[in-house]
Amino acid sequence: MKNRTQLLILVITLTACSSENTSSPASAPSAPKRPVTLETHGDSRVDDYFWLRERENPEVIAYLEAENAYTDQVLAPYKGLQGVLTDEMKARIQPDEESAPYKRGDYFYYVRYVEGSEYPIYARKKESLDAPEQVLLDVNALAGDADYFSVRGFSVSPDDRIAAYGVDTAGRRFYDLYFLDLETGELLTDRIDDTTSNFEWANDSQTILYGKQHHETLRSYQVFRHKLGEPDDALVYQEDDETNYLYLSKSLSSAFFYLTSVQTLSTEVRYVAAESPEDTPTLFLAREEDHEYFVTDGADRFYVITNDDAKNFKVMEAPLDDTSTASWKEVVPHRDTALVENVDVFRDYVVVSIVENGLTQMEVIDRESGDLRRIDFDDQVYTASSDDNYEFDTQLFRYSYESLTTPESTYDYNLGTGSHTLIKERAILGSFDRSNYRTERLSVTARDGTRVPVSIVYRNGVAKNEKSPLLQYAYGSYGLSTYPYFSSDRLSLLDRGFIFAIAHVRGGSEMGREWYYDGRQLKKKNTFTDFIDVSKHLIDAGYTSSEHLYAYGGSAGGLLMGAVLNMAPELYNGVYAAVPFVDVVTTMLDEDVPLTSGEWDEWGDPNEKEYYEYMLSYSPYDNVQRTEYPNILVTTGLHDSQVQYWEPAKWVAKLREYKTDDNLLVLKTDMSAGHSGKTGRYRRLEDTALYYAFFLGLEGIRE
Repeated sequence: MKNRTQLLILVITLTACSSENTSSPASAPSAPKRPVTLETHGDSRVDDYFWLRERENPEVIAYLEAENAYTDQVLAPYKGLQGVLTDEMKARIQPDEESAPYKRGDYFYYVRYVEGSEYPIYARKKESLDAPEQVLLDVNALAGDADYFSVRGFSVSPDDRIAAYGVDTAGRRFYDLYFLDLETGELLTDRIDDTTSNFEWANDSQTILYGKQHHETLRSYQVFRHKLGEPDDALVYQEDDETNYLYLSKSLSSAFFYLTSVQTLSTEVRYVAAESPEDTPTLFLAREEDHEYFVTDGADRFYVITNDDAKNFKVMEAPLDDTSTASWKEVVPHRDTALVENVDVFRDYVVVSIVENGLTQMEVIDRESGDLRRIDFDDQVYTASSDDNYEFDTQLFRYSYESLTTPESTYDYNLGTGSHTLIKERAILGSFDRSNYRTERLSVTARDGTRVPVSIVYRNGVAKNEKSPLLQYAYGSYGLSTYPYFSSDRLSLLDRGFIFAIAHVRGGSEMGREWYYDGRQLKKKNTFTDFIDVSKHLIDAGYTSSEHLYAYGGSAGGLLMGAVLNMAPELYNGVYAAVPFVDVVTTMLDEDVPLTSGEWDEWGDPNEKEYYEYMLSYSPYDNVQRTEYPNILVTTGLHDSQVQYWEPAKWVAKLREYKTDDNLLVLKTDMSAGHSGKTGRYRRLEDTALYYAFFLGLEGIRE
């Protein structure tokens, strides 16, 4: 058996690799077929590449490495361009970049980078920004030469003396939690392994609550309590329903912890006083099917975002001693045209973030008088969000703002006077001038008559015709909206003549909660057809042609790419599918695969025949056809915790077998990273440069 394995590894590797001196590319790797029959509801599916799920099998690793070698050789003509792009994007980053400082207690906190560094330095100054700097944590020193290094959740105790932070060195999103004495600079002996990076300090500065996830399914389902210096941690609460995830938060007032059990369309909240973290959590309101609610507080009362008789949600308040719905009082009513997304509660004000016509709006409510006013924004197409608000008793609301042409900007809004103060706009080095770029907002009629918004950006002077390259992006799942965001990296495409378009397809919430309902479960195909109909419109309207149209999506957006490739491959010259969720039915039938059970409410449970048949009708892996496909780039990470590496690996293997064209099909597996790719502010650019070079190279652009 050992000899057979070694021989197969050699054959696969030799198939993928050839001498660098040869002018023609090597033959593509061909994964062995080992049929496995999967039977469900009397239906049989044969999966020839099921064996690629065997993560510890050396043949699997050899196959992935052979694909990497093949990708490197096939894309070798683009290697120089990839390097140019990486250097170009790197040159736009300020070497000694520093975040906007935020105030919490007596200190101003911020992160900064030093020239040439990959990772941030966490620092603070006491009482004044002119005070001496205290370096709290230098992540560069911790990371050393690690291939993957991620610090998450850096959080300072209420008394300002201890910092907690999580470290992941594998990309699997299991974090080891460390505690740093900020007065001595020494690590405490306390260490908690394999947390979720979801943790919060109690008000005593000695106790921390933290989340744990299941080692196999990766479902976050437990919250524990740890007291510094004590060896044993106590279980605070465990969510036993395998379709629910458990999340921990703490209110801005510091009055309560909230333990929220979340399904796609149902929630249940428990709360614990942050002054007495050893108390048993109190149930706020029992879970009900199709009732989503989220809770915070204003110290003297609770605030509730709820969809009870309010599809787009409304805001209610409740007394601290009675959380039954009978005691709730309306603060912000339901509106058919505006989706409530978030509330920030301060001592004197409530800031409500809503989505209206696909754009973020923010409304300020005086807690005493009930008076309401909107925060005004200048651009017609933009995105804004609450950002770094850590003080309850303040007149300042911190928010971030950006658009397709405006770099990320940090503002303080005076809740009393209504004035805006720009704290910091991210510097874009080089020749960037926002006036060189134009934005457009389109409304495309989908095949069922629905109007789909599209946000577009391009450089002034770029022609819009059948020869114009255009990259179309979308996500469209989980109700997550894709807003018109700025990207300094994207300038490398725009400056070379590309048009960039975001299709705000159903499955997100850009146009209200119904937009989400119309793109999930038994209506999931609307997400795919919306994207296709936007592509057709862009071609028919003369923005581009199928010879120059490209598409990109990642994760659930990678599912979108896979479905679109099967449904309308003729529309695109190239497609990039990043960490794509493409083996929908098999994954959703396997409860041992990470995150499966909690996803049934999003995609449907294929154990029920109706959902099985519908999901099977669009699952990209199950619907690969013997047809011509466009050029395709697929990326994944061996340690991906969200979409297992074998989904894209199997999909590429099957595409190789079925496709009838000579177009490019390449798979790049990062053998040391997970779902989010490389870490480090410069190293991450290598991933972006790879797919940019892929698209640009297909356009014949080499510099």
